[in-house]
Amino acid sequence: MTPREVVRATIEFRCPERLARSFPEPYGNDFASCAMSPHPDARPGRGVDEWGAVWENIGVCRLGEVKDFPIKTWADLERIAIPDVTEERRWQGLAGIRERVGERYLIAIGVSLYERVHFLRGLENTWMDLYTDPAALRRLLGILVDMNLHAIERYARLGCDGFMFCDDWGLQDRLMISPASWREFWLPAYSRVYGAAREAGLHTLLHSCGYILDIIPDLIGAGLDVIQLDQQENMGLKNLAAFAGNITFWCPVDIQTVMCRGTTEQIRAWCHRLIAELGTPSGGFLPKWYSDPVGAGHSPAAIEAMCTEFLSLKPGDPAP
Repeated sequence: MTPREVVRATIEFRCPERLARSFPEPYGNDFASCAMSPHPDARPGRGVDEWGAVWENIGVCRLGEVKDFPIKTWADLERIAIPDVTEERRWQGLAGIRERVGERYLIAIGVSLYERVHFLRGLENTWMDLYTDPAALRRLLGILVDMNLHAIERYARLGCDGFMFCDDWGLQDRLMISPASWREFWLPAYSRVYGAAREAGLHTLLHSCGYILDIIPDLIGAGLDVIQLDQQENMGLKNLAAFAGNITFWCPVDIQTVMCRGTTEQIRAWCHRLIAELGTPSGGFLPKWYSDPVGAGHSPAAIEAMCTEFLSLKPGDPAP
């Protein structure tokens, strides 16, 4: 199997001949990614993004955070410049991208449906808008959905395999908003985006950290193929394992606990547990590494232990 075929077979539960690789050099990577440029969901470490959100960074992690959001009142939505994803200049650099990445699985990057909202409104305002300005919140969500629908059409024509964006929904032990509010406001948006992606022949992938057990069944129902979780221990592997066979998990060893504080033996054992509990012999588990190891506190020895152990395993291997 080519790398692309291995990943596709894993997601579609069609018995891949090996585990896919999503690791740093020299361990191998079956994936490539692409994005329109400039991208309306770009997240600078420092500076001002295309919407006017001001980002700062304390200098430890690669990621920054918004310190000044541009939609302080909903009247500001009429004044800010909304990025136009139909502009040809955003797509010119992707000509021939399928040929350039060869036989790797190509992930197209979309526009987040929750994080971009609170980058523009601020977290507290976003949570209040659920009750005080639901119509305005739905209007902004509609703008973001429409951006994704156009992007899906363009990415599909370019030969991409999957469509992904990041929305961290969880705190350590619960969602940031109630599951009922999530289903009322965001589930319809995800359903539209994932339905369009599937119709275009693209797999759907979502990165979401924190405790999100409450909405995994809804995401599956909306058409999500792959959930990318960097943490598992806060939700419990046994709880996540209830969804094995219904969605593909794309995970490193838990980045907050085992990768930071575990011994190399514990890290290797966790690799076995992830494959045994979240995957099946026919697929459903994609191993990866966390690409900001300095920010997360992962040592080179821990990364080596994880990558080499994953490379020694195959789909369906039992836990020791």
